[in-house]
Amino acid sequence: MEASASGRAWQTWRRARASGFPLSRAAILLFSAFLVRAPPSVEYLVRFPRTFRLTQESVKIVGSSSFPENSTAQVTSTGSLIFQNFEEAMSGVYTCFLEYKPTVEEIVKNLQLKYLVYAYREPHYYYQFTARYHAAPCNSIYNISFEKKLLQILSKLVLDLSCEISLLKSECHRVKMQRAGLQNELFFTFSVSSLDTEKGPKPCTDQNCESSKRLSKAKNLIERFFNQQVEVLGRRSDPLPEIYYIEGTLQMVWINRCFPGYGMNTLKHPKCPECCVICSPGSYNPRDGIHCLQCNSSLVYGAKACV
Repeated sequence: MEASASGRAWQTWRRARASGFPLSRAAILLFSAFLVRAPPSVEYLVRFPRTFRLTQESVKIVGSSSFPENSTAQVTSTGSLIFQNFEEAMSGVYTCFLEYKPTVEEIVKNLQLKYLVYAYREPHYYYQFTARYHAAPCNSIYNISFEKKLLQILSKLVLDLSCEISLLKSECHRVKMQRAGLQNELFFTFSVSSLDTEKGPKPCTDQNCESSKRLSKAKNLIERFFNQQVEVLGRRSDPLPEIYYIEGTLQMVWINRCFPGYGMNTLKHPKCPECCVICSPGSYNPRDGIHCLQCNSSLVYGAKACV
């Protein structure tokens, strides 16, 4: 760098290595990233004398052999580190080494700025429904046919909203009723989720988000569908069919989960408490949980097992 008197600076970006860091290409997913602010002491260190002037011509940017400069990351002519198509295995500590002389007469000074860069994914959020139907005998093929038909109808209801229905559980039980004795009942558990929850520049965390709006509309359509079944049965003069919805059994809960290898941490990431951030070394998430669990033997980012 050159000040009013002649001076120079050299800048290098380097990434800390972690054992077992690379993931197989087939398993790599694409994410966005955010920076954790450097400590206040670092902010003080970067203050230069008033006479110091940065010009693009006087700055020498030096690449590091330990940092792969390719299509996913590059250092600009002004020293900025830019990520494109950030991958989860690129999470970690990044250090900027700065060597400069404010003036020709002064000695060379060194500065290190460290940043933590994390991958994140949107939470896997969805509505989970449970409903019960009076059923045919539990070994009857009619129950299986009815289950398929019901899923087809529900899927068509939410198709235009870019949502999908997934059957989570289906069970048939003999239930003892207080007045009617034993009867067969089908217990359905299914979910409705958005088809594009991983798209978009940032996590979807409020009700104004497009995905949340579509999920809310899908929920309303499903509730209306079951209410209409009750109304139709109430208008029937004929005996009830063998398989029919049991009024009042539809229940719904909002599920919010992180994908394996990711978790929420309000204390560690206070500016993004609803983000599913990649698990740091020393932690892991094996399933669709919310938090990264402690694991001292885990040395990589995004661990899905404690090994």
